[in-house]
Amino acid sequence: MKFTRKRAAAVATGAALTFIVGGVAFAYWSTTGSGTGSAATGNVVAVTIHATSTPVAGLYPGGPTQNVSGNFDNPNSGSVYVKQVTVAVDPTWSVGTTLPCTAADFTVTQPAVNNAEIASGTGVGAWGTATIKMNNLATNQDNCKGVTVPLVFSSN
Repeated sequence: MKFTRKRAAAVATGAALTFIVGGVAFAYWSTTGSGTGSAATGNVVAVTIHATSTPVAGLYPGGPTQNVSGNFDNPNSGSVYVKQVTVAVDPTWSVGTTLPCTAADFTVTQPAVNNAEIASGTGVGAWGTATIKMNNLATNQDNCKGVTVPLVFSSN
């Protein structure tokens, strides 16, 4: 087989076509892109605060303090953080008319700061110990005899 210029041109053209076709098979377009997405957080349900200590009874003017302690019901699926539980005699409570028995007839000492994670569940954790005592006022406190003093609990 004789090497001619025509033949060389044909071989070169065939090689070029093979290279071009082969290059097209591996060619691609490059680009940039962007997008968005989202994630959502859940909500938390408030815990219920319970007194679990022996019910306070027998308070009298100037008498000794009595302890009030308790735990939580946490209905959430995970732990929640409670910094402090506050105990108070319901400020709207009043018994009697002339010299009513009110929250002012009592002193409540707050429990220590809790700063605790409260696990999910019923009757979990502990919020410490508060105390309550009946004040010895200079006025007649007969309206406080035999009453049930409503305590309210809150947390933050």
